[in-house]
Amino acid sequence: MRILALDTALPAVSACVLDSEVEEPLASETIPMERGHAEALVPMLERIVGKIEGGFGSITRIATTVGPGSFTGIRIGLAAGQAVALARKIEIVGVSTLAALAAPHFGEEFEGVLAAAIDARHGYVFVCAFDANGRMQLAPSRLTAAEAAQALRDIGENCGGAPHLVGSGAPLLEREARALGIKAKVLRVTPAPDIAYVARLGLIASPHDAPARPLYLKEADVTLPGGAKPPEA
Repeated sequence: MRILALDTALPAVSACVLDSEVEEPLASETIPMERGHAEALVPMLERIVGKIEGGFGSITRIATTVGPGSFTGIRIGLAAGQAVALARKIEIVGVSTLAALAAPHFGEEFEGVLAAAIDARHGYVFVCAFDANGRMQLAPSRLTAAEAAQALRDIGENCGGAPHLVGSGAPLLEREARALGIKAKVLRVTPAPDIAYVARLGLIASPHDAPARPLYLKEADVTLPGGAKPPEA
């Protein structure tokens, strides 16, 4: 299987092509950016796919991050992924940004809980937690950093160890954990996931269990004509 993975949910635009028979991506590119994802993504896809033998015709699956993250960014990645999937008549799967942030650490030995956290601003984090075997212990949620730290303390008591934290929200979560007397460890602070892990998760995902649908966790910070707010997903 050859998968094209896209991520525009956080402050970066990323794409890669990964073959299930090869460990490293055949082609990959990431550009950190706060805005301009839509303008950057299509040229990036052309560059990435243009580097591989067979081009778009060799792609057999699409994976795109579904959030949590930027409302607009999530929609950009999903629209592009669905357009390619429709044109190629191939399947598309969704990958959580939180799972992709945590994925590089699934193979590491540790006791306790592994939590991926994205800074959601105003004292909130998007957070998800896994035990040492990769089983989800806290479903993707939007919580205050204090609420998330308390949840991780409760989970850690069952998992037998302190929280290990990754993602842009890790420092904020570590401070709140320390205030509760929890010795949390920040493993990695990164604004966006490694696109290779989005692709690897996409290879093993089931289209039925991992649909390419937005995972917002928060109402969009936009106002429609007339002052109406869009429905919360």
